[in-house]
Amino acid sequence: PTGHWYNKADADAPFTVIDESFADVEPDLSLVSLSERPGVIVLKSFGKFWGLAGLRLGFAIAQPETIQRLTTALGPWPVSGPALRIGASALKDRKWAENSRGRLTQDATRLDALMQAAGADLSGGTPLFRLYTVPDAHQWQDRLARHHIWARTFPYSDNYLRLGLPGPGDWSQLEGAL
Repeated sequence: PTGHWYNKADADAPFTVIDESFADVEPDLSLVSLSERPGVIVLKSFGKFWGLAGLRLGFAIAQPETIQRLTTALGPWPVSGPALRIGASALKDRKWAENSRGRLTQDATRLDALMQAAGADLSGGTPLFRLYTVPDAHQWQDRLARHHIWARTFPYSDNYLRLGLPGPGDWSQLEGAL
């Protein structure tokens, strides 16, 4: 939830699951190469960076023996032909991916500036979402919700507030709420 990036040295347990749902924004930081190790599973999702949450498409990347054990444990989990075609098409569109990474980075910087001007401190995140420390996260969440902006709070912190990036036409709504 914080957007903390782990490195290869952090993945030295005998069984490791690495969730890279948000990693496509920073492909150079991906730990997918660790999937060559026994007991390492890397999870990927189309729901975040690719903006295809309704597609319900993702991957488990691991050694064949590990994948076989997952298959046995989970049973058949078919993916529709259209979902596979859409996913393959998205992965091939490298120009879209690069353009999106640039736009997301710019938007994250813009969001940080707005939030910091309103009294929030940047605590983490990725170019897809930002984590801020605020005096009362629930109060901030309530204020933003009154302007139809959803912010996430966490049960273990009264000060963490997480925001996704506004859509192209939603910046003025956020500015008004702040």
